[in-house]
Amino acid sequence: MQKKQTLAHLRQEIDAVDDRILELLNQRAALVMQVGALKTVAKSDFHVPSREREIYERLTAANPGPFPSDAVRGVFREIISASLSLEHPMRVAFLGPKATFSHLAAMQQFGLSAELSPERSIPAVFEAVEKGEAYYGVVPVENTTEGMVTHTLDMFMESELKVDAEVLLEVSHFLLSRTGRFEDIKKVYSHPQPLAQCRKWLAENLPNVPLVDVASTTLAAQIVAEDYNAAAIASEYAASIYNLKVVKARIEDQVNNFTRFLVIGRKMADPSGDDKTSLMFLVRDEPGILHRMLEPFAKRNINLSKIESRPLKKKAWEYIFFLDLSGHIGDPSVAEAVRELGDCCQFVKVLGSYPRARS
Repeated sequence: MQKKQTLAHLRQEIDAVDDRILELLNQRAALVMQVGALKTVAKSDFHVPSREREIYERLTAANPGPFPSDAVRGVFREIISASLSLEHPMRVAFLGPKATFSHLAAMQQFGLSAELSPERSIPAVFEAVEKGEAYYGVVPVENTTEGMVTHTLDMFMESELKVDAEVLLEVSHFLLSRTGRFEDIKKVYSHPQPLAQCRKWLAENLPNVPLVDVASTTLAAQIVAEDYNAAAIASEYAASIYNLKVVKARIEDQVNNFTRFLVIGRKMADPSGDDKTSLMFLVRDEPGILHRMLEPFAKRNINLSKIESRPLKKKAWEYIFFLDLSGHIGDPSVAEAVRELGDCCQFVKVLGSYPRARS
C-alpha cells in the first residue's frame, strides 16, 4: 500500500514539474516573439545559427545531470525550432520525397517545427534556395560506403550558394514489408545506393530474390504498401508512415554507415572555433602541379580531410578539385593558404566555412 502511495506522490510531483516546464516554455516563447519584433524593425536575419550553437554549448556544459547531456541538444533543438516558427516560418528544401534520409537529416538539423519542403532533385533544392523560396537547402554529399554524391558537387560549379553547416546521419537500413515475414518476399525495391550498401546481406539472406531500383526509398515503401509479396529497403521512419512491418532491422553491410549532408544557404557561417572550409579549384596543367597545390596547406600545418576530383565538362581531360580542410576562411593561416593556392590555379572558389558536425 505504501508503494502505491509513494508512486502516486511521485507522479504528482512529476506533473507539477511538467506544469512549470510548460509555463516556462510559454514565457520563453513570449520573449522570442519580442526578439522577432525587434529583428523586423531592424531588418536583421531572423535565424542566427551561431546563437543556436551558443545555447546548445552553454546548456550542455552547465547540465549537472541526471538528465543525459546528449539529450539536451535534441530537446532544445525542438524548443528553438518551435520558437523560430513564432518569429517567421522557416522553409527548408530537401531532396525528397518525405521519409528519405535527406528528410531525416533536415529534421535532425532544423527540428519538427521547420517547414520542410521536399524537392524532386538536387538541382531543384539549389534552385529553391537561390530563388528565395526556401531559407536553406539540405543535400547529400558523401556516404562512408558508397563515396561522393557527384550531382551535389557538380551543382557547386554553377551556384553561388554557400555551405552553412554539415549534418552527419547514421544510416540504418530496414527491410520492410506488409506482413513482416521473410517467406512472403518475392521482390525487393529500393534506391540504388541502399541496395549497394546492403549488397552482401541481400546475397546471403535473399539470394534468389530480384532487386528493383526505384527513385527513392520512400517510393519503395509506397510500392510495398500495396504489394504483399514485396519488401522495401528504407528507414524505420518510412515504416511508421506507410504502415509497414520490420522484417529485419539494420541490414547495411557496414556497421558505421554514415551519410554526410550539406546545409546550403545564401550567407557564410560565422566562426565557431571548430570549423571546416570547403573549396573548389581548377589547376593549370603543368609539371608538379599536384605538389604545388598541397604545399600551401602542408607548410602551415592545415589538415586536409577530403580531396575529390571531377572532370570538367566543358573541356576534355581537365579536372576540378574539391577540398575540405580544418579551419575557417576567416582564420589568417587558412586565408593565406587559399590565396597562395590561387597562384597555381585558374580559379579558386570558397564554398563555405561551417561548424564541424559531431557524429
